[in-house]
Amino acid sequence: MKIFSKKKDLKDCLLRHRGGNKTVGFVPTMGALHSGHLSLIKEAKQKNDLVVVSLFVNPTQFDSAEDLKKYPKTIKNDIELLQSISCDILFTPSVEEIYENNISSENFDFDGLEHQMEGKFREGHFNGVGTVVKALFEIVAPHKAYFGQKDFQQLQIIKKMVKKHGLGVKVKGCPIFRQQDGLAMSSRNVRLSKEQKVAAPFVYKVLQEVREQFKTQNVLKITQWVESQFINHPYLRLEYFTIAEEKSLKPIETKDPYKKYRAFIAVFADEIRLIDNLQLENF
Repeated sequence: MKIFSKKKDLKDCLLRHRGGNKTVGFVPTMGALHSGHLSLIKEAKQKNDLVVVSLFVNPTQFDSAEDLKKYPKTIKNDIELLQSISCDILFTPSVEEIYENNISSENFDFDGLEHQMEGKFREGHFNGVGTVVKALFEIVAPHKAYFGQKDFQQLQIIKKMVKKHGLGVKVKGCPIFRQQDGLAMSSRNVRLSKEQKVAAPFVYKVLQEVREQFKTQNVLKITQWVESQFINHPYLRLEYFTIAEEKSLKPIETKDPYKKYRAFIAVFADEIRLIDNLQLENF
């Protein structure tokens, strides 16, 4: 596996490969790699001649300086994991390499996608995401890029950005990778206490019940039921729950048989934030 920290060196290497008409797959990450990341990389390896993984903790997408400070950093372990699955190239730029002397976000218009759910609770978050992903796409110039559906709103926003800016990248959403107990894999999971790790799979159990209720109940009743599940929970605090249309991400009140819907949830375990979502069957 080749490791680069400078944009120019990475671009030069990729230019040589493109001369042989090889397809480039890209998996951007913030490190602290886990099985969910590895599943994206394995998918990319199956569909491309060459796979680039980036490891960059992006400061502009954190709305909390404390969260940025506490975000897990496990570079040695990350490199070992990537080598174990024969990753081709790792890009580990510094903040200065990406932002030079201006650590700030561009202002994007995502046609309203940025104002739903996460956007209501994390001001400026998606401008930060858009800024770094756009920069990385311009550096790597991949044919395809792979993202997990756990961050489904982010996935839709990146697709929108690629279309509006004509970046020429096919953005692929991959299924959520879960632990055996159902908890969606996340780098933040390592910060959970023993008791919180036992409690956290409850989030997915609630979503599974929502999927069943969605077949017969209205959205208001489902939402009230979800809220009731967390009112007295000893370890988990509900931040938001919503059922939204997949394309627009707008919350719904009534169902349309011709549209696809998804349940979204954000929960706090002390200061550790867990998000998850689940596609709903509309019949």
